[in-house]
Amino acid sequence: MSITTISESNPLLKGVRRAAARGSLTLDGLAVAEGFHLLEEALKSRCEVPVVIAADSVKATVATHLRGLKRTRVVSITETAFANLASTETPQGVIALVRPPTWTLDQLVRGKPLVVVLDGVQDPGNAGAMIRAAEAFGATGVALLKGSVNPYNPKCLRASAGSTFRLPVAAGIEHGLLEAAFEQKGVTLFAALPRAPKTISEADFRGACAIAIGSEGHGVGPRIERRAIAVRIPTCGVESLNAAVAAGVLLYEAQRQRTRQ
Repeated sequence: MSITTISESNPLLKGVRRAAARGSLTLDGLAVAEGFHLLEEALKSRCEVPVVIAADSVKATVATHLRGLKRTRVVSITETAFANLASTETPQGVIALVRPPTWTLDQLVRGKPLVVVLDGVQDPGNAGAMIRAAEAFGATGVALLKGSVNPYNPKCLRASAGSTFRLPVAAGIEHGLLEAAFEQKGVTLFAALPRAPKTISEADFRGACAIAIGSEGHGVGPRIERRAIAVRIPTCGVESLNAAVAAGVLLYEAQRQRTRQ
């Protein structure tokens, strides 16, 4: 591990700013993971971390975290440069550039799958929270249909709290490809709809299944709605829940059923 000092005009920092602004990976295919927690999660998940950007005040602490990692380069920048680079309100002074795992849709549906499908979810905080809930409740993966947020959006990464580094996640999936994979593997698709006649406790999540969650504004799209079994979460006084909360409740019920078999 080496530590070098770079200026604010360095092309590396320009690439990080561009990726953060677009909510995507860098041109080198690296995820912008800000904060010590995501750095630690990436290392625990055995992801490659080619570069860590550290503010001058924390470079010694960063070096301690990375002790023994010969392939990781630490670049040090001034506090002002880091403040201009960071996308959080209270920066911790560290940004890891992480090479995320590559997953295919086939890997999501292996064995007895429990897949979370994000249909048009564009809020990165909600999407990240759903990925976190998916890992917490034993899902086999998350499929983000085309039109959903990039799972490597920096805000989405932070909301996932590191789950995106471990759980199989496939993004930009076309509807036809998803339908073909589910048909081949015999996956039953459920969709959360607030006026569905069937409650989640009446649904059978014990077999190979997938749970589709739509955006807050529009819910799941018509193509998913036509194909899926509609289920609702019983509520009192409100008709619908935040998308991430709904995903957590549905996944909890699915895990409860699957562990009691």
